[in-house]
Amino acid sequence: MFRSWRKTTAAVAAFVACVWSFQAHAGDAVAADPEVVEKNRKANEACFACHSEFGFKNPPRTDMDMKKLAETLYDPKVFAGSNHGTMDCRQCHGQGYNDYPHSETGKSETSPCSECHATKVARLEPQYDASVHARLESVKAKFTCATCHDPHIDLGATLLKDPLKIAVQDNKACLECHDSDEVFAKYAADDDKTPGIKKKRPNIDTIHEWLPNTKRHWQTVRCVECHTPEVKANRPLSHEILDKEKAEKNCLSCHSANSSLKTRLYRHLVKDEQDRLGFTNSIILSSSYVIGATRHPLLDKIVIGLVALTLGGVLLHGAIRIVFAIRRKGKKQ
Repeated sequence: MFRSWRKTTAAVAAFVACVWSFQAHAGDAVAADPEVVEKNRKANEACFACHSEFGFKNPPRTDMDMKKLAETLYDPKVFAGSNHGTMDCRQCHGQGYNDYPHSETGKSETSPCSECHATKVARLEPQYDASVHARLESVKAKFTCATCHDPHIDLGATLLKDPLKIAVQDNKACLECHDSDEVFAKYAADDDKTPGIKKKRPNIDTIHEWLPNTKRHWQTVRCVECHTPEVKANRPLSHEILDKEKAEKNCLSCHSANSSLKTRLYRHLVKDEQDRLGFTNSIILSSSYVIGATRHPLLDKIVIGLVALTLGGVLLHGAIRIVFAIRRKGKKQ
C-alpha cells in the first residue's frame, strides 16, 4: 500500500511539475512565477558547480570522474535562455541526482519527454515511424527526442522568431551527424554490401552538388524544408524525415510567390505580418530570392517616395508658374 501511495504521489508531483514547466516556458501565454524561477535557478547552481566549463576547470571534489563530466558540460546562461531554462534540473533528472556520486540508475530514471509532452509525442510518433531514421530497427532504437532536440539548449521557433537563428539551431542538429564521421558512426546501420561494417557517411557537399549555393542555403533555411513533407498553413512541421529520393528538389517550391516557406520556416511570422502589413512576402524577401513576389516594405517606401517627389515637383512647378504669371501681369499694368 505504501508503495502504491508513493507511486501515486510521485505521479501527482510529476504532473504538477510538468504543468508548471509548461507554464514556465509557454511564452507570453502564461507568466512563470518569479519566486519559483529564482528558487529553481538557485537549485540549479549546485548542478552547474560541476556541469559547466567553470566547474570542470575548478572541480569541487577530488574524486570526480572527469572523463564522464566532460561529456555533460553546459553553459548556465544558454540553459537559462532555453525552453526549459526556468525549470529545476531535477524535474527531469529526478532524485537520483541529489547526492554525489549520483545513483547508478539515475540516467535510466531520467524522465522521458513524453512525461510532459505526451500529446505532442503521440501526434509525432506516427510521423517519425515513417521517417528515414526509423526505417531500420537497429537505428531507430538509438534515437530519442534528445538526439535532435537538446533540452538544455534549444529554444522554440516561436520564441527565437528570427528565421536565420531558427535555421542555424535546427540545422545544427542535422549537421552534427551528417557532417561528422565520428557521430554518424554512432547511429549508422550496417553496410548492405558488407555485414558487420558500419555504413560510411555520404559526403554532404557531394550529395548536394545539384543545389546552387549549398552553404548559403544551410545558413538561411533548414534541411527539413526539403526533407519533410509539405504541411498546410497553421499546421506543425512534420517529423517524417524524407530520404534523398523523396526530398524536395523543385526550386520553385520555395522560390515562388506561393513559397512553401510560408508554412514552414516563416509560419510563426506570417500571421503577424499579414495583420500588420496586409501581405506576407517581406519576411521571405528579406533573406530569399522569390520569383513573382515583388511586394516588399522597403520597395513600397521607395515607390511612395518617388510618387511623392513627382507630385511635389509638379505642384512646385505649377506654383512657380503661377507666381511668375502674376508678376508678369503686374509689370504689364
